[in-house]
Amino acid sequence: MYPVLGESDEAFTSLDWRDLNRLRAIPGVEAAAPVQAGRWGSYEYKGDVYRNEIVGIDENYFIVHGGENEVEEGRLLVHSDTAAALLGYNVATPEGEPRYHIGDRIKINVFVDDEQMAFTVRVIGTLKQTGGVTGSGVDDYIIIPLRYFEQIFNTQGKYLAIDLKAETIDDVERIKQSLEEDFEKLGYQSLDMIMDEINQIIGTINAVLGGIAGISLMVAGVTIVNTMTVSIMERTKEIGTLKAIGAKNTDVLLLFISESAVTGVIGGSLGAALGFLLSIIIGRLIGLPPSPSMRLGFTVTGFAVITCVLSGIYPAWRASNLHPVER
Repeated sequence: MYPVLGESDEAFTSLDWRDLNRLRAIPGVEAAAPVQAGRWGSYEYKGDVYRNEIVGIDENYFIVHGGENEVEEGRLLVHSDTAAALLGYNVATPEGEPRYHIGDRIKINVFVDDEQMAFTVRVIGTLKQTGGVTGSGVDDYIIIPLRYFEQIFNTQGKYLAIDLKAETIDDVERIKQSLEEDFEKLGYQSLDMIMDEINQIIGTINAVLGGIAGISLMVAGVTIVNTMTVSIMERTKEIGTLKAIGAKNTDVLLLFISESAVTGVIGGSLGAALGFLLSIIIGRLIGLPPSPSMRLGFTVTGFAVITCVLSGIYPAWRASNLHPVER
């Protein structure tokens, strides 16, 4: 459900209360939180019907996950809660507009064993926006007490996952070893595994973006060579005049390389500015604000200048070797 962050591991499969007790007994485990999810419910608000995933947890969940879930309004679930609900940010405050407040009641329609039924919960708290690390989606959950979840959906003490928290970082490896030796049929996922998966995804994205950038640079280089070659053909008389009044080959060479550098400065500056503007607009739309900086802007511009200068060397060399009387 929600990836465990920090000194912790996550076990997931078809689990029950026996597995929960065995996992709690592993040396080094500070807390174990059973989780049920995968059930969806629909509800009405001002005539419109909405649908969200329902998750069942107990009070240990907030021990395992520490300060990951901050309350916007109200409080977290406690052991004595029954028909209560903790709402994710997007459920309670869609598009930034508050929809539910503490004490409000929500009638939720669900299907249990292919039969429709309804139950009512009272809102006891709403959560701050998290953004969903590794796609957890906690912002879109309706969270209810685990015992109430079991009563409604008749799960008979089965859990989708059991989240574990280690007492110290040193205990994590020992817990993983115990899971592999004593719980062979259980799958588990730890923070380092999650980070490895994220790094693989980032590596793939970087490789794809690098390939696109390489192709773009090649196209830009060819375009610059063609543009400057055409410019030289159109300026043959000008080059001949310069040589006739005493300009040396190096003078003509530096002239055209300077033009390439100016093209790179102007193009790079405009490209960096446009890139920053688009990143800010897109970042706001997807909820991932970028971090543009002057250093990045100078780097982009410098890279554009180097590309233009390298691409302009051959046309500039051709221009410098033209004969004064060549037309």
